[in-house]
Amino acid sequence: MPKILTYIEAISEGLREEMRRDPSVFLLGEDIGTYGGAFKVTKGFFDEFGENRVIDTVLAEAAIIGAATGAAIAGMRPVAEMQFADFVTNGFNQIVNMTAKYHYRNFVPIPLVVRLPSGGGIRGGPFHSSNPEAWFVHTPGLKVVAPSTAYDAKGLIKSAVRDNNPVVYLEHKYLYRHIKGEVPDNDYTVPIGKADIKREGNDISVITYHTGVHWALEAAATLSNDGIEVEVIDLRTLLPLDRETILNSVKKTGKVLIVHEASLTGGIGGEIAAIISENAFEHLDAPIRRLASLDTLIPYAPTLEDYFLPNTQKVSDALRNLARY
Repeated sequence: MPKILTYIEAISEGLREEMRRDPSVFLLGEDIGTYGGAFKVTKGFFDEFGENRVIDTVLAEAAIIGAATGAAIAGMRPVAEMQFADFVTNGFNQIVNMTAKYHYRNFVPIPLVVRLPSGGGIRGGPFHSSNPEAWFVHTPGLKVVAPSTAYDAKGLIKSAVRDNNPVVYLEHKYLYRHIKGEVPDNDYTVPIGKADIKREGNDISVITYHTGVHWALEAAATLSNDGIEVEVIDLRTLLPLDRETILNSVKKTGKVLIVHEASLTGGIGGEIAAIISENAFEHLDAPIRRLASLDTLIPYAPTLEDYFLPNTQKVSDALRNLARY
């Protein structure tokens, strides 16, 4: 029978199951041991698996990722946590110049997961709220996943651990305890590279991920009362993109809104828009629209953060404008 887990519980359970299944899986990161992690994802792991498999590190992200890459080269399956996604900048060179390129250069698998607690909505301000996915989507050699539900969060962390390529796993901090859902008791995985149709519709497609999925579903339910049926595509994986699902949806509806929490300029929404324009232009009945955060630093003040981020109302307004086009 399925059980109800929060998003954060699903990630924790997926990691725990993979560590029990495969002794080569180990964790490393700041405060993940006896403290259980900044968000308690690894609470209780130290007692179960011990200090050799749940390794508290120094505050040095480059060293964490470098050590994890070395362990992956040696045949282990490390899962490295950046306490906040923002801090991955300190290990950026290791990821994009070493981890991502090592297989191409030396024909050696790199089964490494880098966990990035990302996103806003928690009043964390500019240093604890970033959505850095566009940096890594632009880096050949990586896979990038971004689950929006408890089911997908568990299934994708398990797939990421089992993958022989380096995977950047973006877990949204706002979703940690705000989202819950059914998760099967049995062992399962969610395939990397496959989007999911979270809601079917014929009038407008919303292409999104992470928090955008929940804004879109709430907006779609409201618009349905007015006879506007919105299809919601949850990308789940950002690299590689599931182009087939994106294009099939757009060809069916003829109108598309791309939503993401990351800032608009340089966001993955621009790439998705280009894919649609190049491959489904003749099916479009309206311009491709994008909705994202403002091109500025995310503020601390709750009212300003709410203004900065997209939300259900902004998605609803954008969809109504598209419907009238």
